[in-house]
Amino acid sequence: MLDAALYGDEDPAVVFTYAWDRLLVDPVPGPRGPGSFTGLRPLTRSVQVVPGAARPVAPAGSTLPRLAAELPQTFALIDPHHGAEGITRQLEELIQHLDPESIDLLDVGGDILARGDEPTLRSPLADALTLAACCQVNAPVGLLVAGPGLDGEIPAEDLHDRLGPALLTLTAEHVEPVSSVLEWHPSEATAMLAATARGVRGLCEIRDAGLPVPLTDEGPTIHEADLDGALTHNELARAILATETLDEVEQHSREICGYSEIDYERNKATWLGTQPEQKLDPETTLRQLDQFEAHARARGVTHTTFRRLTEALDLNGKQRQDLRALLLSNRPEQYAAPLWHIPDEPSRGD
Repeated sequence: MLDAALYGDEDPAVVFTYAWDRLLVDPVPGPRGPGSFTGLRPLTRSVQVVPGAARPVAPAGSTLPRLAAELPQTFALIDPHHGAEGITRQLEELIQHLDPESIDLLDVGGDILARGDEPTLRSPLADALTLAACCQVNAPVGLLVAGPGLDGEIPAEDLHDRLGPALLTLTAEHVEPVSSVLEWHPSEATAMLAATARGVRGLCEIRDAGLPVPLTDEGPTIHEADLDGALTHNELARAILATETLDEVEQHSREICGYSEIDYERNKATWLGTQPEQKLDPETTLRQLDQFEAHARARGVTHTTFRRLTEALDLNGKQRQDLRALLLSNRPEQYAAPLWHIPDEPSRGD
């Protein structure tokens, strides 16, 4: 979305990204490396492209192959298992191979600008790793923050002194080319970015913890921040500059942030493995939805994501699309694409 908005669609970007989906998609904790896929295509010595025909090796899951099949951009896989030094090496190879006109490091939400000890911070590891690597390559890298506060971690007002002026404000026109992807992709931050670009406003509840995220005029804005300033501010990124393994990165995260988000995924995956699978019975599910919406209204919530609904209704990741289809067929008026609208008054049947 941002690539087309900033640079046009004639020469689509190479998107260098993690294969690190939530447990609803990938039941295996942590990020995936090249060994977790079949059908990858080598781009450089240590960088693999994920084509549309690639497949994750069971039991792992990944949204990257389908993204590659449906979007014009090329998706290259970040392999974080060799720490910041490994990602730096991958970046240097890409820069030498592609000779790009520009390099942008994009974070949705802005927690890449965190210190590391904020009580609301939940997923600093991936951001710190990419920031540490980008600050070590011998090429200019721009740091872009889309939708300050939209990931539910660092409030937008806490980021203002670290953001430059808005570079761009996304509109519904920018969202349209990726609208079909948003119908199935589970990213909550991107869903809210797209929804705010389409004009949706209110309070959105996300994740398993039910984090409240304001949907405001700030939501669709893109800011350029100072890369070196972000590194100076980000204690975790500075600590992992010379790491050579993901285990080292995790240990620094435990020491600085008090936790590793991969530990959280490990614990949650273990817990999920002990839970009985809830059957998606339409009548029961709609009744549970009514109860959820009543409580959400009392909290002042106006919107939520399908990922949040899936977990709140005790369904598994394979049932998320079934849940979505059920809700859209029964209450299509509540679909504020790609979010679910919780009306001020109970829906019919409450």
